[in-house]
Order: sequence, then C-alpha cells, then structure tokens
Amino acid sequence: MAASSIKNAAGAGLAMAATLALSGTAHASDGLDTGDTAWIIVATALVLFMTIPGLFLFYAGLLQRRNVLSMMMQCLALTCLVTVIWLAFGYSLAFDSTGMVAGQTGLHSFVGGLSKAFLSGVGPDTLSGTIPEALFFAFQLTFAIITPALMLGAFAERMKFSAVLVYSLTWLVVVYLPICHMVWGGEGAFFADMGVLDFAGGIVVHITAGVGALVACIVVGPRDGHPERSFFPHNLTMTVTGTAMLWVGWFGFNGGSALGANGGAAMAIVVTHISASVGALVWMFVEWSKNGKPSALGTATGAIAGLAAVTPASGFIGPVGGLVIGLVSGFVCYWASTTVKRKFGYDDSLDVFGVHGVGGFVGTILAGVFAAPAFGGNQAELIVGKQLMTQSIGAFGTAVYTLIASYALIKLTGALVGLRVADTEEAEGLDSVEHAERGYTL
Repeated sequence: MAASSIKNAAGAGLAMAATLALSGTAHASDGLDTGDTAWIIVATALVLFMTIPGLFLFYAGLLQRRNVLSMMMQCLALTCLVTVIWLAFGYSLAFDSTGMVAGQTGLHSFVGGLSKAFLSGVGPDTLSGTIPEALFFAFQLTFAIITPALMLGAFAERMKFSAVLVYSLTWLVVVYLPICHMVWGGEGAFFADMGVLDFAGGIVVHITAGVGALVACIVVGPRDGHPERSFFPHNLTMTVTGTAMLWVGWFGFNGGSALGANGGAAMAIVVTHISASVGALVWMFVEWSKNGKPSALGTATGAIAGLAAVTPASGFIGPVGGLVIGLVSGFVCYWASTTVKRKFGYDDSLDVFGVHGVGGFVGTILAGVFAAPAFGGNQAELIVGKQLMTQSIGAFGTAVYTLIASYALIKLTGALVGLRVADTEEAEGLDSVEHAERGYTL
C-alpha cells in the first residue's frame, strides 16, 4: 500500500511538473517570461528597500540626534512625491520612444514623449521585453526615487524641508529625466546612440546625484561651526545597519538591471559583491595605516564607494573588473572625501559627491576598459581606446549639464522658498523646528 501511494504521488508530481512546463512554454511563446518577471518583482522590492529604510538609516545615523527624523521624513516624502511625478509624466519623458529615430538629432534624442503619461495604453498584459511593462515602470521608479534621495546627505541639518522638496523635485524633472532618457531611452537616444555603457546608473544615478549634491551644498553653505567644529555621528549602529541594507538591496539594483533571471544578472551580482568587499577593505586599511585604528564608519563608507563605482560596469565586466574597480574606488573616493573636501572647504555633510559622484565617475570610465573580453568583459566588439573616449564624453557631458542645471535650480529654490533655516533653528534641530517631533525622548 505504501509503495502504491508513493508511486501515485510521484505520478501526480510528474503530471504537475509537465503542466507547469507547458504553462511556462505558453507564456514564453506569448513573450512573457514568468522567471524574469518573478526576479524583477524581487529586484524592485530590493531597490525600494535601499531608500526606505536603507538610505535613511545610513544617513540618519550619521547626523546629530536632533536631526534624525528630518532625514527620514525627507526620504519618505520624496518616495511618495517622486512616485506621483513618475506616474503623471516622469516615466513617459524618460522611456517613451515615440518619434525616435536612430542617428537623427531632435528633441526625442534628449527627452521622451508624453504618450505614456499616467501609464496611458499600459495594461496588465502590456509587455516590455519579457516582463510586464507595469513592472518595468515600477522597477525604474525605484531608481528615480533613490537618485534625488542620495543628494539629501550633502545639505543635511540646515536646509528647509520646503526647499528640499522644491529643489529635489525640480531637479528630478530637469536633470534626471533627460539624462535617464539619453542613456537608457534606447535606439535614437543621444548617449545610447553614442555607445555609452551604463548598465545600472553610474551616469544616470551617481554622477548626476553627486554633482547635484555638490552644487547644492556649496550654495546653501556650511553647517554652523564648520569646519572648526566636529560633527560626530549620533548612532553608528544605525549607519552600519543601513549599510548592510544598501549592500543587499544593490543586488536588485545591479542584478535587476539585466531585466531577466539569467547569467548576466548572476554575474552582475557577483561583481557587485566583489567590488563592495574590496572597496570596504581598501578604506579600512588606509584608515588603519593613517590613523592607527580601522573604523566601522570608514569600512561602511568604502563598501558604498565600491557599490557606487561598480554600478555602471556591473553588467559588462567579470570578477577581475569588479576587483579592480573596488580597489580603485576605495582609494580615489577616500581621497575625494578627505583631502579634496578639506582643501576646498565645502561642507558635503555625508560625502555624497566624494562617494557617489566620484565613485560613479570612476566606474563609468573603467567600464570602458574592463568590459573588453581581454579583461574578462562581455563586450566582444569593444575597442578600449575608443570606448574610453565615449565613456569620458558621457561622464563629463553629464557632469557639466548637471552642474549648470543644478545651480540654476538651487538659486530658483532660494528665490521661491529660501534655502536654510535660521541659525537658532539649526541649533535647535530640524526635527522640532520643521516637524514638531523628536526622534528620541531622552
């Protein structure tokens, strides 16, 4: 009887497997791949997790205790507001390819159309490649959320909440949307037609956010007491926890950018982890040699530098490329966040430019080398010298445009709502002044 039951159960299992296989084949023939869809659903959740709660814990722990809720509130508010903009017209301006023709210069080389505003024409069965377009919309939305949120660390602890919202949202429209379209808009988009490599956002996310943050922190001005006064993090445990969340979320950020459950996604995750690990070790050992002790904050920051730097290259390189990018970014981002910042005296509170801007630039340039098959990359026809020039044009061109646009937008924000709180309000803390709340009761 027992043997008969086992045989019947095995038969039922085989029948179910056959049914599922036939179902998967049917979906594949229709263009939908359920495996790809499942992975991008997970990746979308991971990337949103990077902002709420990953980024706001990482940033909030680095602030003084009287400003912890202000950072969390800024991240939460941007998440909600960017979502509405993305639905209304952001997604369409970034990814609508109506009227685009490869090799022809025109408005749609720089920004998309409006035919997908409010997801017009997009239903449950509408596909983008092998996944539902609604899922592609959601995945790309998480990138649009985290990019302006990254800038918050540069002008933390002194900028009005209203100014944060005005600057961040106008910046999203004027800077992020056109750069996103030019790089990821497909055939006919300006940087895409040039052959610029940016797998998951070295240009689109990190260079734009880094430069936009630098401009804003300089115009807003330093925190009261900078640089004479030291601003110590109030809760490094919170920051290291946020680092871990960002690191895990980055697997969705880079691995998800393959837009499929495949070997490309797997390799992107592998090189992402390698670069983060090496970047953390480099920063740790540099601090150890210079200061006599390794710090948790430095190690965490080095990991973020490695993650930011590998992002543009992650889908094009092999393990050696990930190792070298982590190594270079660890040194260069440390130098940018310490020596360069001290030399020029700007108060980039949480090193957004030094880590994300410089890291994104490093990775964008090095993608032009390590994407070549000779260095373990997968771009068979890549010519290193030519690609380095293309990568440089994409990186520098984006930086210049972002600098000019960001300066105009931060000045406009100041004219509309003012930029920073009064000195007495800064001393009291943004939690109570801006939100009538406190993060801690004791």
